[in-house]
Amino acid sequence: MSSALNLPLLIEPEALQACLTDPAMLIVDLCDKVRYAVGHVPGAVPLDYADLVRMEPPAMGLLPTEAQLSRVLSRLGLTPERPVVAYNDEGNGRAARLLWTLAVLGHERLSLLNGGIDAWQAAGGPLETSARPPVPSAYAARVLNPEAIADRDYILARLDQPDVALLDTRTPAEYAGLDVRAARGGHIPGAVNLNWTDAMDPQRHLRFQPDVLLRTLLETRGVTPDKEVIVYCQTHHRSAHTYWVLRHLGYTRVRGYAGAWSEWGNDPRLPIESL
Repeated sequence: MSSALNLPLLIEPEALQACLTDPAMLIVDLCDKVRYAVGHVPGAVPLDYADLVRMEPPAMGLLPTEAQLSRVLSRLGLTPERPVVAYNDEGNGRAARLLWTLAVLGHERLSLLNGGIDAWQAAGGPLETSARPPVPSAYAARVLNPEAIADRDYILARLDQPDVALLDTRTPAEYAGLDVRAARGGHIPGAVNLNWTDAMDPQRHLRFQPDVLLRTLLETRGVTPDKEVIVYCQTHHRSAHTYWVLRHLGYTRVRGYAGAWSEWGNDPRLPIESL
C-alpha cells in the first residue's frame, strides 16, 4: 500500500487508487452536489466552493477570514498533519483554489488529482455514491505562508520590476479588453497572458499538459523559474489552477492575487493596459 504521507503535488488516478485505504488521507471533492451524489472517489468529503471565497463587491474571490476558514476546515476534519488530495470536474480550478488556500495557511502534503473526477473514472477508479460524514476537528487556520499571497499594493509596488512576472490566466479576449467583466477592460500593466485551459490536455480528460510543453508555454512568455510569478484571473479561480501548475513545475516563488481583475478592473485609481 502506498503512503499518503508522500503524495506528490500532482497525483495520477492510478497512484491515488493505491492509497485509498490510508486513514491518514483527506480527500476533498469540490464538484457540485449533484455530481458528488452521482459518484465520487471513495471516502471523499464534499466541500462547497462558496466556502472558499469571501465577497466584498466588486471583489468577488477574496481569501476568507481565518475564523471562517477555521470553521470550514474543521468541518472537513482537517488537522495540520493530514495529507489532502483535492479534485473536481471542469478542469480542477476549484480544487486548486482549495490547495492554494491551504498553502497560504502553511499546510503541507497537498496534492491535486490530475484530471479530476473525469480522469479518475476514465482510469477505472471506483466510485462511491454514499456520503461519509467526516469526523470534525478543531483546526485553527492561520496565515502562516503570506509569501503565497499578492494584494494590489504588493503588485503596485512591483510593476516594471524585471524579476517579477505577472501572469494573466484569463481568455485572450479578456486580457485584450474585448471581453469586459469589470468597469474597465484590459490587464495589469506588464502582465502576459496564458489562458488557464492551455495548460490542460483535452485528449487526456483535462490532465496537465506534459511538463515540457508547460515549461515552453511559460518560458516563451518570459515566465521563468528565476522570477517571482504573480498569477491572477477574474476571481482567482482559474489562476489558482495555474498557481498549482507552477508549483508542480518547481517554481519556488509564486503568489496568487485573490482580488484579481474583479478588484483591479473596478478601481479607477489603478493603472491598466489593453490591446
